[in-house]
Amino acid sequence: MRKDRRALWTALRWTAAALVFAAVGASTAYGLTRAERTDLPGLATASDGRWDYPELTRPPLPSGRPGPLDTANKAGSHYADLRALVLPAPKGARVDTALRGKDGWLPAKDFLSVYAEKEDREDLGAKLADHGLRHVAARGWTMPDGTRTRIYLLQFGSATVAEDLYRNELSHTIDEPPALRGAALSVFDEDWPEQAAVPGENRSLYVESEPYGAEQVRQAYLSAGDVVALVTQSRKGGAKAVPFQQTVVLQGELLG
Repeated sequence: MRKDRRALWTALRWTAAALVFAAVGASTAYGLTRAERTDLPGLATASDGRWDYPELTRPPLPSGRPGPLDTANKAGSHYADLRALVLPAPKGARVDTALRGKDGWLPAKDFLSVYAEKEDREDLGAKLADHGLRHVAARGWTMPDGTRTRIYLLQFGSATVAEDLYRNELSHTIDEPPALRGAALSVFDEDWPEQAAVPGENRSLYVESEPYGAEQVRQAYLSAGDVVALVTQSRKGGAKAVPFQQTVVLQGELLG
């Protein structure tokens, strides 16, 4: 089944070959949820569909520890508690308590359950073990319009290990990313505003192509320091681009 999808993916891939998600542009401020449209080209204002997120601040670092992108941090380690780096839910959301896991840590098998095919779950599970997965922190919520968001942060021993997994198993540098449940075929997201790139972060974004089923799924993989993140949004009738872009940017800022 995956071979059939791979052939279709390869055919569609040529139409999207020009879409390279380069890390271009200045850093996006934490005031994104309240910024004016002219401040952030490509991202809409709140009245155009952005969600009302709480004001974001990074958790404090242990005394004497550098940030993940600091030049003194050779391993790219996130020394802050990973659970505090997951984006909080916006105003009006109904939080999915099942994603909290025990003590805020999600079992790896629960993360792997987001993938549609047993082959992918087994293969990626082995890769996570080989790469020395340390923790998975997650959060999910559903908005009044039915949009479901899921965020997973996977922490490894170093940025080198995390980036290897990202590039060789999950990103657009491979033939096809593992299919998520409910997403038959995903292609590169053409609507991503390059001005919203977060410096020092790798990202690959996909959107489920038409015709899709009852729901459309958007997904993004991020690599920042020793963390790989998966952000998904799905909605009946179509997942909107603006809240997806906003959510991905803010999660990237927290990891930067």
